[in-house]
Amino acid sequence: MLAEELIALAEPARVAPPFTDTYPGLTPAQGYEAAGALHRHRLAQGWRPVGRKIGFTNRTLWPRYGVYEPIWGTVYDRTLIPAEGDRAVIGLAGLANPRIEPEVCFGLKHAPRSARPDDLLAAIGWAAHSIEIVQSPFPNWKFKLADCTAVNGLHGRLVIGTRVPIDRLPELARALPTLQVELLKEGALIDRGVGANVLDSPLLALGHLVQVLAAQTGAAPLVAGEAITTGTITDAHAVRPGEVWSTRLQGLPLPGLTVRFA
Repeated sequence: MLAEELIALAEPARVAPPFTDTYPGLTPAQGYEAAGALHRHRLAQGWRPVGRKIGFTNRTLWPRYGVYEPIWGTVYDRTLIPAEGDRAVIGLAGLANPRIEPEVCFGLKHAPRSARPDDLLAAIGWAAHSIEIVQSPFPNWKFKLADCTAVNGLHGRLVIGTRVPIDRLPELARALPTLQVELLKEGALIDRGVGANVLDSPLLALGHLVQVLAAQTGAAPLVAGEAITTGTITDAHAVRPGEVWSTRLQGLPLPGLTVRFA
């Protein structure tokens, strides 16, 4: 049974062939059903959900991975890494083929009433720069959409930087598409991207998630207090223990992050 295989594979993450090799007819919806079984297993083990991640919102990456629509997964208290002074140490043990993704994260003060930008802004209490560490149990990051939905949206870890109250970001909606992010390794520039890479704006990525959850059978709606990280602005890059990566942002008063991998 796929759900049992997924649970056995997930903790700690191990490398295995894509599920779609074993189950050729596996659909993305069935993948989410298996992810739901993993979620219930984790809740029974004491894990606490604290938010969601949205993946594959960066359209520039779709042809490379062969995935042509966004996915979502759950962020837990055990996958959220606190940032002290916008710095964090991330242990990579238990993660399969980890990669780094610089993103924008929103904190909800209440559930969005709709996917309209005004309603989304009204639901946001704070915005922050975030770094997600994604992982793939599938060799060489080769998979299909249904594989990604099954493994909790490829989520590994999430670091959230300084949380800036929304009332201190009056131009947030206008600035997000042109937000510039630089990703550095040991101080050397590795990649750069703009907010428009993420479904034209990280705010619109949040709206996409609202619509997806409303249409998806069994998906829990967003609630107050959740942190929603909206997808990578640059490409995703492989990381290894001992490395130090950092980010620089221009266009919004959100500080960059520095992470060391252990």
